[in-house]
Amino acid sequence: MATLIRTLADHSDDVNYCAFSSSCLATCSLDKTIRVYSLSNFTELPYSPLKGHAYAVHCCCFSPSGRALASCSTDGTTALWDARDGRRLAVLQQPGASPVRVCRFSPQATYLLSGAADGSVVLWNVQSLKLYRSGNVKGGSLVACAFSPNGNFFVTGSTSGDLTIWDDKMRCLYNEKAHDLGVTCCDISSHPVSDSENGFKYFQMASCGQDNQIKLWLILFADFLGVELKYKCTLNGHTAPVLACAFSCDGQMIVSGSVDKCVIIYETSTGNTLHTLSQHTRYVTTCAFAPHSPLLATGSMDKTVHIWQLDFMQPCAGDTIENESKVAVEDWSEDDVSAWLSAQDLADFVGLFKMNNIDGKELLNLTKESLANELKIESLGQRSKVLQKIEELRMTMISVSVPVPDEFLCPITRELMNDPVIATGMSLHDMD
Repeated sequence: MATLIRTLADHSDDVNYCAFSSSCLATCSLDKTIRVYSLSNFTELPYSPLKGHAYAVHCCCFSPSGRALASCSTDGTTALWDARDGRRLAVLQQPGASPVRVCRFSPQATYLLSGAADGSVVLWNVQSLKLYRSGNVKGGSLVACAFSPNGNFFVTGSTSGDLTIWDDKMRCLYNEKAHDLGVTCCDISSHPVSDSENGFKYFQMASCGQDNQIKLWLILFADFLGVELKYKCTLNGHTAPVLACAFSCDGQMIVSGSVDKCVIIYETSTGNTLHTLSQHTRYVTTCAFAPHSPLLATGSMDKTVHIWQLDFMQPCAGDTIENESKVAVEDWSEDDVSAWLSAQDLADFVGLFKMNNIDGKELLNLTKESLANELKIESLGQRSKVLQKIEELRMTMISVSVPVPDEFLCPITRELMNDPVIATGMSLHDMD
């Protein structure tokens, strides 16, 4: 079931994009504003709306830690905001001042990518707020982008219909004519789905376009061998151009929004339609899954954002203790570790852990020495907090892996008894 739990109607014009962090939802609009809501009750934060763009805001996105928010606009700029208090930290001018259509942080928050209507694509160094590299796609506006999970590669999509794969040195590695009438959006799942013969990981990528289609691809990112892109299948559920697509955090579902006013949720592995949502009254322009909760946001040219509760969505690794028993910690991906860090109020370390490729196995092997010497966490208090959470995780693994004998459980509540006693010769009648 997908249940509509809230409708946000604060924008005065078309909603162009929405994005989640672990605690907030950001939306942007043709009305030149970005609005930020708390996920606890969907009320606007005190500093919202954010104003500063001179024209329509086309895209917004949070940094991996959720502390920074980027937005881009027809005014030819990408703005960087502090998501904690709404301060504008920087305004980055696109070369040529062309309208900026899309922006995205790299997984380690090293770079911020901006793509524009003139086909220019820029990597900004987030730390220095300076232009790092720039390039161009041919014959169209750049309207879509997605980073590889390790942040060393990224994919762009253009109105010419091309998907282009780049490395972080802005070298064009591969180009594919994907949608004849133009690409509108693309996304890459952070969960590997298969291994190549050489042991490298494939990831799923989705692209959608003006041809009414969503295409699923398998993509291989290898630093020394380059990249490989394989067509997997086409999802044909929409009857009009598809404007947005996004994977769930576990990669098991993909959602899309269309000019046909519908939102469709698919099962990624089979391509089966799980749900069709038709509550919007105009084109659906954006859709996004929350990273650590079963929520979906959809935005539309009807000026609203719908928030949906998904009963069939499983939480991602690190969200709950129950889930830790289902997914072995040593099998966690780097994104699973990031989710766990955020859930443990350690979101400040997400970028650092990703930069050092800390997956589940590496997480369990961390020591006070490796935190200090390899990850360069200087504060003793911070190291102690991280180690405490890791030790709690190890204890959870032990409690999950070692079954409790039935005689140690209360026969009524099924909870572990602290001081069990044996009652002999007593019946329910004797207790009256």
